[in-house]
Amino acid sequence: MSDTVADFILSRLKQWGITRIYGFPGDGISGLVAALGRDDEIEFVQARHEESAAFMAAAHAKWTGEVGCCLATSGPGAIHLLNGLYDAKLDHQPVLAIVGQQGRNALGGNYQQEVDLQSLFKDVASEYVHTMMAPGQARHLIDRALRIAQARRSVTCVIAPNDVQEAQAVEAPPHAHGTVHSGVGYQAPRLLPADKDLAAAADILNAGEKVGILVGAGAIGAETQITQLAETLGAGVAKALLGKAALPDDLPFVTGSIGLLGTQASDWMMRECDTLLMIGSRFPYSEFLPEEGQAKAVQIDLDPTMVSMRYPMDVNLVGDAADTVEALLPRLKPKTDRSWREKIEKKTAEWWDGVEKRAKESADPVNPERLFWEASSRLPDNAILSADSGSSANWLARAIKIRRGMKASLSGTLATMCPGVPYAVAAKFCYPDRAAVAFVGDGAMQMLGITDLITVSKYWRDWADPRLVICVLANQDLNQVTWELRAMADSPRVDKTQDVPDIDMAAYAELLGLKGLRIDRTEEIGPAWEAAFAADRPTVIHATVDPDVPTLPPHITMEQAKSFMSALVHGDSEAGGIVKQAFKRVTDR
Repeated sequence: MSDTVADFILSRLKQWGITRIYGFPGDGISGLVAALGRDDEIEFVQARHEESAAFMAAAHAKWTGEVGCCLATSGPGAIHLLNGLYDAKLDHQPVLAIVGQQGRNALGGNYQQEVDLQSLFKDVASEYVHTMMAPGQARHLIDRALRIAQARRSVTCVIAPNDVQEAQAVEAPPHAHGTVHSGVGYQAPRLLPADKDLAAAADILNAGEKVGILVGAGAIGAETQITQLAETLGAGVAKALLGKAALPDDLPFVTGSIGLLGTQASDWMMRECDTLLMIGSRFPYSEFLPEEGQAKAVQIDLDPTMVSMRYPMDVNLVGDAADTVEALLPRLKPKTDRSWREKIEKKTAEWWDGVEKRAKESADPVNPERLFWEASSRLPDNAILSADSGSSANWLARAIKIRRGMKASLSGTLATMCPGVPYAVAAKFCYPDRAAVAFVGDGAMQMLGITDLITVSKYWRDWADPRLVICVLANQDLNQVTWELRAMADSPRVDKTQDVPDIDMAAYAELLGLKGLRIDRTEEIGPAWEAAFAADRPTVIHATVDPDVPTLPPHITMEQAKSFMSALVHGDSEAGGIVKQAFKRVTDR
């Protein structure tokens, strides 16, 4: 049979280097499903839900730097993609969504599953969303969508009515007026600031006596340059959450995470520095940056529209992190006074000593920080880590020491529930020879992660290294929201909204042919991690953790303290345990 438009779409995707599509079938994409059946090169990963498919595509982009691609049917399937696509959009990841639509003749007729997809996707795919109304559009729509996704680091969308998918392909448009002749390929430019701006930035950094550096996801890949920069300036380096893997935590001047989930060392550095350098970060919480006017400031970012948004910068350097720092280094003068650096290293060492001490505090039944602390030293080399939004993200940020070669990510700006497991699943498809670990709360696990375990059971035998460990923090509580109620809403725990059913995730894993382990006592933590990393199949660890162990911010405002006390006074159901655990942690600080 002649190639259809759907066959042509797959062929064009392959020319662009797309080798994997995450999705779920439906009759709105029957033409594409049939074409996938005729193709033996593109891998199709069947997620259990389109939301998971979009999360996997977003994670694919984060883990590899390539465009992630997801596929969904018309109407409800397309709608289900949205949360995962917003995760990609807000974290600036290149993702192409291909979605089906009803036949052209039916459009506008209130047909079954007819949704105005152009309007639906116009925000999440604001850089590019188009409907393929004729076979001759297939070439330039796919080309533009992929090129824009890469150039703008954004989500793009191509909507394909099912009758167009099944039509005969048009390989090349005629050489005539009104036709488009697009080509394949995108080469990223080398973006560097002007010499005068580099000189101005160097003047500020050279004059600073107490330089603090903040790096984010945009600094990933610039470890060598930033390490040399920090050594030259005698500076410390704090990390925004998406920049967790930008520098390893065993460097003594890396102060760790910043913000509500951050370390006291990072907080101290930002409060005391006289010069701030932000690299590849749009960290939004100004209360954790220096007070306005306290520090001279320089920012390095690829996006000229996002510089000087979080702090009033004296110099903005628009460019790639690694190349810009490389160009800046010859202009910098090594600091001879290392007293600032020595204080930073001392504060950082004290922080990690405190993490270990707090992790070893008793809890009922298991201290969640101990769970992460014990995992940290046992993580395989080059492991890929993900966490869901919630208290699991807090402990990942604070208690896991990232080593060279590791990757780590989560939903940063959207901070949505449920990406933890699909991120880890995508990691196994991208790097089947590396171990992956997901830390997930029981709320997120029950919302979507439980279905992703079925996806794991379907595919794990294809992975060169079968180790995928999903650690479920089971506390029968939507814990992050509970603590937010106490700290920011003057409210005690609302039991009827916060209670989570007690489901044995280890037993559920065993039903699927995976390995299931339980941690119900402190002494079981280390052996469970060792068994999981020695297993011959994916493992789910069901860890019964204490919901009353607080993740205290590095500094507590008077408003937070008042709200917290109000929650206790007004009859929080966990008041006794909270007071006990909070007292331990405050006295350890």
